[in-house]
Amino acid sequence: QVQLVESGGGLVQAGSSLTLSCVASGRTFSSYTMGWFRQAPGKEREFVAAIGWSGGITNYADSAKGRFTISRDNAKNTVYLKMNSLKPEDTAVYYCAATSTPITTMSRAFYSYWGQGTQVTVSS
Repeated sequence: QVQLVESGGGLVQAGSSLTLSCVASGRTFSSYTMGWFRQAPGKEREFVAAIGWSGGITNYADSAKGRFTISRDNAKNTVYLKMNSLKPEDTAVYYCAATSTPITTMSRAFYSYWGQGTQVTVSS
């Protein structure tokens, strides 16, 4: 079992930066691929970014490329999502997720564990 707790969301202006954190319980954090997803009101949950167990491999949605950076600190059981140049369309609840699949998959179906989400609101 893995429990995930996100933090770092908030209300920011367009063009600002924000860093989300997700702390995982358990001693096997380093064996999981970690992902970030988001869900805007009335829309399906969508992939944002994923990072392999060692941190050496990352994968991003087109909407995140060049603006967002995913990273992890296995010693702290934490995965981060640094978001720069935020836009109003980035407004959503952001979820952290974990999968034992050894690839940085974009598919929600592969992620077994989910956090409760943290709200990010970007004003124009």
